[in-house]
Amino acid sequence: MKNIPAAQWCRVFLKQQVRPGDLCIDATAGNGYDTEFLCSLTGEKGRVLAFDIQEQALEQTRQRLERAGYAGRASLILQGHEHMADYAREGTVSAAVFNFGYLPGGDHRLATRPETSLKALDAALGLLKEGGILCLCLYSGGDTGYAEKQALMDWLEKLDEKAYLAVRCQYCNRKKDAPLPVLVVKLRQYPCTQPSILL
Repeated sequence: MKNIPAAQWCRVFLKQQVRPGDLCIDATAGNGYDTEFLCSLTGEKGRVLAFDIQEQALEQTRQRLERAGYAGRASLILQGHEHMADYAREGTVSAAVFNFGYLPGGDHRLATRPETSLKALDAALGLLKEGGILCLCLYSGGDTGYAEKQALMDWLEKLDEKAYLAVRCQYCNRKKDAPLPVLVVKLRQYPCTQPSILL
């Protein structure tokens, strides 16, 4: 069996969930790897909303999508992920992907923060359709410390077990600040008859 990084572990579940024509969200576009992957799953008739607060990240994402032939499949939004509910309707999103921390190769002072990350997760839960998933990769230690990781874990533990299934994959033989992949599945559907995208 291959060594599977945290982000790749999450992609196993994304492949099972996302179908052509779906709407997905990359809440932290970064260098565009997840945006590209989601675009490959949603196909020509699907749509991906990719958020980041750094122009550098969105430019790298744009270039990656152009090289892959996916330029028309995603909307790149220069805004914090806590505002995602302004761009999609409740109950319409198949999957949302989060990578918490800072942009690899970017300014380490610009990292996700607990206060905005928690707002974004609350928004994402409302946007998910029945069976929809959140894929989270939690990075901690080093420049970012552990405050955000602890806040996110506290949030996960308080989710209603009748409405959500939350599972984390903990590495047993790696340092304590190894990436932590988490999967949240929405079990309960909320009715929605409005268009899925507000752009």
